[in-house]
Amino acid sequence: METVLSGIRPTGNLHLGNYFGALRNFVKMQNEHRCFFFIADYHSLTTHPTPTDLHGNVKQVLVEYLACGLDPEKATLYIQSDLPETAELYLLLNMNAYVGELERCTSFKEKIRKQPDNINAGLLTYPTLMAADIIIHRATKVPVGKDQEQHLEMTRTFARRFNRMYNREYFPEPEAYNFGDKLIKIPGLDGSGKMGKSEGEGNAIYLADPPAEIRKKVMRAVTDAGPTQMNQEKPEPIRNLFTLMNIVSTPDTVAYFDDQYNQCMIRYGDLKKQLAEDIIRFTTPFREKILELAADNDYLHKVAQLGKDKARESASKTISDVRHIIGFKEF
Repeated sequence: METVLSGIRPTGNLHLGNYFGALRNFVKMQNEHRCFFFIADYHSLTTHPTPTDLHGNVKQVLVEYLACGLDPEKATLYIQSDLPETAELYLLLNMNAYVGELERCTSFKEKIRKQPDNINAGLLTYPTLMAADIIIHRATKVPVGKDQEQHLEMTRTFARRFNRMYNREYFPEPEAYNFGDKLIKIPGLDGSGKMGKSEGEGNAIYLADPPAEIRKKVMRAVTDAGPTQMNQEKPEPIRNLFTLMNIVSTPDTVAYFDDQYNQCMIRYGDLKKQLAEDIIRFTTPFREKILELAADNDYLHKVAQLGKDKARESASKTISDVRHIIGFKEF
């Protein structure tokens, strides 16, 4: 059984792209692997060092993870800052991480370009914190996107370096977990690219969005003047709407509007109204579960405590081993 680890920053609500991009697969993985899912509140401080409501953001992500089907009894679902062992391993890995390799990291270069007034040490050492998150549980698989592949490669570098320096094959070298064709890329409502928080509020449909907000967003989605020839290829903004419709609507609904488009009879207003109602029908169970969980602070406390206990059991064993390997001893 593989040990799989993944994290998410508490920087906003989850949207349809998050759900189909990974969360839906996480729900399946928890039945097949030893899974650790954590809320990366330490990581969030590298770009948002003075959050207005860090606890509220963490709670929202925890609630939405649970609403999407993650089971705290099956997987280990925990908050990063509840695990002091991660901070200790982060410190120890930094002793063997070189400034030059950290400065060459693509994400560091991008971040200092985007936030020149906040070039903090946390940005520079982000890869070592990510490595600590992964190898503290000796994870062998990590679901990562393209923007995180270099960080995962650096994690492997740090694991190899530790093993070589202390002449012990202790840390495994984690590999990327590839969902393959199980992943669905969800487009945004802005006519191009993908759904995401960074693209603007109107670009994404959040799982917690109320019906009125969904209708407003969908009706504002980018379209064009309509087809001028029968069976012509759909431009990207229209393909995006049909992609969304394919995941939330019935096949006969998709077929109807596809035929309307091919016959040059499409009315985008009708398509958007139908799409909005189908999205509402799809997201309603999530929204209702989110509201129910958000009101149950006792249950959320139990979930966080259970995750903390399970994560610390795993992490404390690793830190004990690492201390022994390096040579720390009690007098």
